[in-house]
Amino acid sequence: MSPVPRSVAIAATDGMLHFELALAYEVFGSPPDAVPGPWYDVSLCGTRAVRAGRFLLEPDCGLDRLAHAGTVIVPALAEVDGEPPAELVEAVRAAHEAGARVVSLCTGVFVLAAAGLLDGLHATTHWAHTGQLAARYPRVKVDPDVLYVDNGTVLTSAGKTAAMDLCLHLVRRDHGSAVANVVARRLVVPPHRAGGQAQFVVTPVPARDGHPLAELLPWIMRRLDLPLTVEDLARRANMSSRHLGRHFRAVTGTTPLQWLLTQRIRRAQELLETTDDSVDSIAAASGLGTATTLRRHFHRTVGVPPDTYRRTFRRRGDGEYRDG
Repeated sequence: MSPVPRSVAIAATDGMLHFELALAYEVFGSPPDAVPGPWYDVSLCGTRAVRAGRFLLEPDCGLDRLAHAGTVIVPALAEVDGEPPAELVEAVRAAHEAGARVVSLCTGVFVLAAAGLLDGLHATTHWAHTGQLAARYPRVKVDPDVLYVDNGTVLTSAGKTAAMDLCLHLVRRDHGSAVANVVARRLVVPPHRAGGQAQFVVTPVPARDGHPLAELLPWIMRRLDLPLTVEDLARRANMSSRHLGRHFRAVTGTTPLQWLLTQRIRRAQELLETTDDSVDSIAAASGLGTATTLRRHFHRTVGVPPDTYRRTFRRRGDGEYRDG
């Protein structure tokens, strides 16, 4: 796994929405407590003072700085009817060609599309603009139903809270689940809302109360080590399996078994990061049964085997993460 891209450049231009811009600053510019090793170095890059909503912001550096960043964040644009500023498009393209990881939040995707970075790739944006994105850039495979898409070095998110999900996903990719959970707790948001390469939307424990699964989901999370079936869950919820499936789809965006598998993989990630337990023990503790089953599902979901993941995110005795 490659080293963490510490330098984060936020590309700024007039007409950007302040929510997504401030969100990126909050996630990447505020080191969480008790997290070892260096955090991100964040800068705001633009050619002149820029207006974001009602705020006038003075950039730290010019757009040419994007080409020297490890990660470039393009916040949302308020207006997407016309072409995005050419100087911004060129700077983002140059940054990607120089090796930067380029990330759009919400309608910032129109800058990436104009730069040609999404040709032939899956991408998403706010649901209200997916049709416009697909019509203007037909070579982009627009997916209107996901929270975010991770293509490796090019990532896009849907609107507002999905931008937060993508930022937390990047922290998880760079620092591991345990650190991402610390950041999520500080921001009081759900730590795991997955979406991207697998093209699915999963909400482990929705933040809102009062939905039909409000009591069932925490009950499951306390029993991930048990061999739970859909029938077990339906019985606990006092509803039929079919009725349970409908509620799961409405609340989490997926099926009961897929949701359960995702939580077990997340539990395995945390145990790999924070304990010396064997893969067999972690398979049992996360409800995946055997090491063989854990390795199969983990590699398919996370993209690397459990042992590789552990080498990447295990803490050293001196309090730093080591790369695998």
